[in-house]
Amino acid sequence: MNLALFDLDNTLLNGDSDFEWAQFLIRIGVLDRELFETKNLAFYEHYKAGTLDIHEFLDFQLKPLSHHARKTLDEWHRQFMRESVLPMIAQPARDLVRQHREQGDVCVIITATNSFVTAPIAREFGVEHLIATEPEHKGGEFTGRVADVPCFREGKITRLDNWLAARGWSMDSFADSTFYSDSHNDLPLLRRVKQPVAANPDDTLRAHAERHGWRIINLH
Repeated sequence: MNLALFDLDNTLLNGDSDFEWAQFLIRIGVLDRELFETKNLAFYEHYKAGTLDIHEFLDFQLKPLSHHARKTLDEWHRQFMRESVLPMIAQPARDLVRQHREQGDVCVIITATNSFVTAPIAREFGVEHLIATEPEHKGGEFTGRVADVPCFREGKITRLDNWLAARGWSMDSFADSTFYSDSHNDLPLLRRVKQPVAANPDDTLRAHAERHGWRIINLH
């Protein structure tokens, strides 16, 4: 039994679903452009630079979820999938996931982006298992706060270990383990698997991958 882990944003997607969700809400008039667009761009630049304060970002990203009914949010998300997400999915990414599924690998999308945004995207790829940052909810409605450890940097290892343990597994349960990611933010988890793969890597990750002889691929 093998384990295949996939980062989502800028890895399986040719873009960032977290960033694009906020841009979508701005575009349809839910969020004020003047107040939110500059902050959204700034958080994205901090993420790429490796200087993101994840808790500050999650406060920015999750609070709007608490201002609207879940039914309304779900309707907006269906539009978001059509207009923003599907154009970001290239055929090589679909083929890669399908290859691992056909081999019988345990496939998991593991992403810092919250599960409200990413669960429908995981279903689009046919991936049953999703480990994502979890927005807190009560009575089916979002509170605007985060639940559990954010699935970011070292937090991805914590969340993965907890997910495996809940199923009676560990990393040693698998004959092989692979993680595909584009970002240097994922170096902690890339170092934990047997087969780290730099997919559409940023400059920092590409340099690291080249130094250590990791496979480099392009899914775009």
